[in-house]
Amino acid sequence: MPWDRNQMAARAAQELEDGMYVNLGIGIPTLVANYVGDKDITLQSENGMLGMGPFPYEGEEDPDLINAGKQTITELPKTAYFDSAMSFGMIRGGKIAAAILGAMEVAENGDLANWMIPGKLVKGMGGAMDLVAGVEKVVVVMDHQNKAGESKLLKSCTLPLTGTGVVDRIITNLGVLDVVEGGLKIVECAEGVTEEELRAATEATIV
Repeated sequence: MPWDRNQMAARAAQELEDGMYVNLGIGIPTLVANYVGDKDITLQSENGMLGMGPFPYEGEEDPDLINAGKQTITELPKTAYFDSAMSFGMIRGGKIAAAILGAMEVAENGDLANWMIPGKLVKGMGGAMDLVAGVEKVVVVMDHQNKAGESKLLKSCTLPLTGTGVVDRIITNLGVLDVVEGGLKIVECAEGVTEEELRAATEATIV
């Protein structure tokens, strides 16, 4: 069976190491906060928070504590707050070790499209372009195919790009792939998913 959203987030949390400062994008990546466990990870939100905790239990939400996706979150004893300029200074200054982001498309050379679909409502690009340019490692968490069953891992992106050649690792509901020279390399398949099934669902070149 393919991984569900929580299993994808839990797998993405395995990418994090003690001492890392990490930014979580909107969508599935926000769930990673629930799977950090006892690792010494500091989560950053570009709306001005360093040290995000997991999502609150029902009834314990604080409407003043939100992440970049406007979801209520919790604080930790080490949490610090600051303005947006300071937040983006951290990102642009290379202080954030990794970003875990969602995507609409990823190309086999690591190009990323995750901020707009032409003709649809666009609220803005958010911090995605700054993140992919400023962090050391970019991990994308996404569904392998769209609702029509078409691959979202492509030979080249069709949507406006967020960044070129910026993605390092892709975690989908079917497995984990790395961007390497010549295409994508399968790292592991989701439990119950065969390599043949993963290959068949992928337009991008698998090396």
